[in-house]
Amino acid sequence: MGTVYITQDDSFISKVDERLHVKFEKKTILDVPLIKIDGLVVMGRASISPAAISELIDKKIPLTFLTNNGKYLASLEPEMGKNIFVRSAQWKAAGESAQAIHVTQGFVRGKLKNYRYSLSEAQRRYDVDLGNNITQLTQAIASVDKADKIDSIRGLEGAGSAAYFGCFNHLIRVDNFTFNTRNRRPPIDPVNSLLSLGYSLLRHDIQGALNIVGFDPYLGYLHTERYGRPSLALDLMEEFRPLIVDAVVLSAINRKMLTPKDFVTEPVSNAVSLTKEGLHIFLRLYQEKKQTQFKHPVMQRKYSYQETFEIQARLLAKYLMGEIEKYPPLVMR
Repeated sequence: MGTVYITQDDSFISKVDERLHVKFEKKTILDVPLIKIDGLVVMGRASISPAAISELIDKKIPLTFLTNNGKYLASLEPEMGKNIFVRSAQWKAAGESAQAIHVTQGFVRGKLKNYRYSLSEAQRRYDVDLGNNITQLTQAIASVDKADKIDSIRGLEGAGSAAYFGCFNHLIRVDNFTFNTRNRRPPIDPVNSLLSLGYSLLRHDIQGALNIVGFDPYLGYLHTERYGRPSLALDLMEEFRPLIVDAVVLSAINRKMLTPKDFVTEPVSNAVSLTKEGLHIFLRLYQEKKQTQFKHPVMQRKYSYQETFEIQARLLAKYLMGEIEKYPPLVMR
């Protein structure tokens, strides 16, 4: 089953025998074996029993709380993994070390190459001219490996992202959705609301994978240190953004599985979010995408994206511990 999402406000989550049990207005709305759950995400208002929390911790199932529109609130995670050697290597590489520069280059290179792959596929499929944006991405990618400062790599990431989102509207093939620029906190249009929600879900999954491997998710390299921010999770999720979240958003819109009626706008903040029905559709699509299998370019075997979160975290650990010479980001050719 993977991750379970609870979206019903005022529902009650409990443990019954070895099962996760969810009730709303005295009626059971979910009953699933705990052994099938990799993570639990509560969106909106819901209560959870101490016994359920204890069981989640015991079974090392991360629990994350989000608002209805996907804004991160808090998380409850199992005890940090016992692999002190991974965390020791992670901390030793902090700052402007050669290892930190290398993995930062990898995160950004992976993200920008996957951006370029997405645009190239769209150009072929839709017969639109995205050549200038693809060229800008190619130039940024070429410069990444020459950069010797992390701030320089951040600048190239920003330039590449600007080139990608500068033509994102061309990837939307229906008339009733448009994208002008990336906005958040809060997102004020439907496309940005979907992107922000998807990135919040992806963060939860990547952070869970890092915890399994033994990392401290709050010490990153590309993303600077900030109180309460899981910088390494944000680092590692970069290469997955276009492959999972952006792909789900564009598919949901272009295949008309979501329409403007699936969104609501708050009167004061102008924040846009999904209706309950729209949220259920998006969560289903995201879950299905995570289970999609593909041939991993390094491992040369078929894995799902869900499995690949942990694979990439383990490859990162192997590099930092000196077991492999390079960190290979997940790149679709």
